Amino acid sequence: MSVITIVGAGMMGSALAFPARENGNEVRLVGTHLDREIIDTARQTGRHPKFNRDFPAGVSYHQIEELDVALQGADLVIGGVSSFGVDWFGETVLPRVPAGVPVLSVTKGLMDTPDGRLLTYPEVWQQQLARMGKTADINAIGGPCTSYELVAHDQTEVAFCGRDLATLRRIKAMMATDYYHISLSTDVVGIESAVALKNGYALGIALTIGVNQRLFGQNSELHFNSQAAVFGQSVKEMSRLLDYQGAGTLENLAVGAGDLYVTVYGGRTRLVGILLGRGLNIDEAKAELNGVTLESLVVSVRVARAVRRAAELGRLNPADFPLLMHVDSILTDKQPVNIPWESFTFERD
Repeated sequence: MSVITIVGAGMMGSALAFPARENGNEVRLVGTHLDREIIDTARQTGRHPKFNRDFPAGVSYHQIEELDVALQGADLVIGGVSSFGVDWFGETVLPRVPAGVPVLSVTKGLMDTPDGRLLTYPEVWQQQLARMGKTADINAIGGPCTSYELVAHDQTEVAFCGRDLATLRRIKAMMATDYYHISLSTDVVGIESAVALKNGYALGIALTIGVNQRLFGQNSELHFNSQAAVFGQSVKEMSRLLDYQGAGTLENLAVGAGDLYVTVYGGRTRLVGILLGRGLNIDEAKAELNGVTLESLVVSVRVARAVRRAAELGRLNPADFPLLMHVDSILTDKQPVNIPWESFTFERD
């Protein structure tokens, strides 16, 4: 039996307690400073307030002030913070992880740099730690997985990525179950980029749902032609961006495309995309979804900014990313939705 400490009691961090505990490990769930009510509720009821199933028996619950105690004797630390907690996690949690204990992050996203590059969160954290004179073995989870379906034991396949395959195999042995299936990859940039890129593109696909509701009524039947067209364009643009990251393999693209699919049909990004497609601007859509964390908005703007900067340096052409640039214009400039359909077409001789 291993000891697994999960830091971040949001939906995905908490969902990972299920395969971790059901695989026979001791599991300690630590809430961030934003998770106090969740931890209090779990202590009182044995359940996350947004799940309809109790945590497996034996999971222990800790407030952030108990982090150091919860880290004692840990064999694995899972980071379950959102993109908005990346700096906090790097500054507050990672320096306190005992030496030699691997970290497994479920946080998805990218940071853009002034020279038009895109950094994965493991890269960002390694840079933060280097400034402190520290290092850590940071691994990450990518792939199509919604928290509530993982809790329901729906069959799920994800990819764990990290620098050392032997470490990844040990982590897989701790986490794999008969419903949680894990591929392994040492291409951290590829897996992490693929699952981050899908966020902005899922929003683009969801726009079509809102547009059709605006045109045909909110209770009209779903229209799949337009969704499929934008899905296809999304995969093309994601493939080009993975090539730009030096990570354009079929496996990486497949992980990203699978995550794109599940995000369109089961994620919060779907909600904001539908509202934008109905005609709301981004401020109105955010107000409508008050309290919903929208990480897709952040990554869309960052990636579009990196593309424009890379174009200035002669490395990319924004015309190759018409969907991304349109999504960015909606978010950054509050432009109305006007999907550039004809720019998606091509000729091949």
